[in-house]
This record gives sequence, C-alpha cells and structure tokens, in this order.
Amino acid sequence: MSQLKPETISLIPWVGKTAKFIDYYVSDYMKERGIDLSKEQFIVLKYLHEKDGLKQNDLAFITNRSKTALTRLIHTMEKKHLVYREISEKDLRINHVYLSSKGRAVWEKSYPHFLKIIKELQSGIPEADLITVQKAMEKIQQNINKKTNVNQKIK
Repeated sequence: MSQLKPETISLIPWVGKTAKFIDYYVSDYMKERGIDLSKEQFIVLKYLHEKDGLKQNDLAFITNRSKTALTRLIHTMEKKHLVYREISEKDLRINHVYLSSKGRAVWEKSYPHFLKIIKELQSGIPEADLITVQKAMEKIQQNINKKTNVNQKIK
C-alpha cells in the first residue's frame, strides 16, 4: 500500500465544498416547490418546533451560529413572518424566539421535503460509511476544541 500525503487525503476541502453544494441544492429544491426557505432558516424552525420560545442566545449556541449571525437570520425570518421575538419579563436583555402561525405552517410544509432531500443526497451510501463519516466529523470537532476556544466564539 502506498503512502498518501496528508493533503491528498484531507477531508477539510471536501467539508466546505459539500456544504456549499448542499446549500445550493436545498435552495433550488425549495424554490422549485414554492417554498421560500433556506437551510439555515429551516434549522431555526426545526429547533423552535421542538421547543418554542427558546432564548435567542441559546438558539445561537445550538445552531452553531454567532450571536450576530443569528440576529441577522432571525431578523430576516421576522420579515417573512416566520418567527417573532418577545423580551423576557424577568430580564430585559433576553429575547425569546417563537414560531408564528405562518412559521408553523412553513415548518409543516417543508419538513417532508427536507427528509426527502436527506434521503436523496445520502442515496447509495452504506449506513456503515455514513457512521464512519459522522465519527470523523465529530473527531475533527473534538480536535478543534482541544486546540482553540471555538465553542466560546460560537456562543
């Protein structure tokens, strides 16, 4: 067996490129079906569907977005009438984010499409390979966390 150079077998370029491809695919797929929803917006709807009224900072953390990036995303979603924010009665510095009735309807309409997208994109990949890739991505995240305070930046 020949020795491959680390840069020859690196997953890193594949992660970014694949993420971009997925973003474009999801966007086009949803537009073709008349649903104005990005992958990032879907993720927010998913978490709010699971637990409505999350604190905005908690939502930033669990979606792996900076507070600033999540604020922009929430603002866009408010313009689309998918979510709304309410200031906490206990602490005026805290915003809670809620699904609107339109957001709930968009969630219900889009969820089956996202399941189909996952199935399509993972088609032909054996389950063992999916598990291996997932473990590799988790290990990369652990290695990053050992070397930096990236979790603090995401929070």
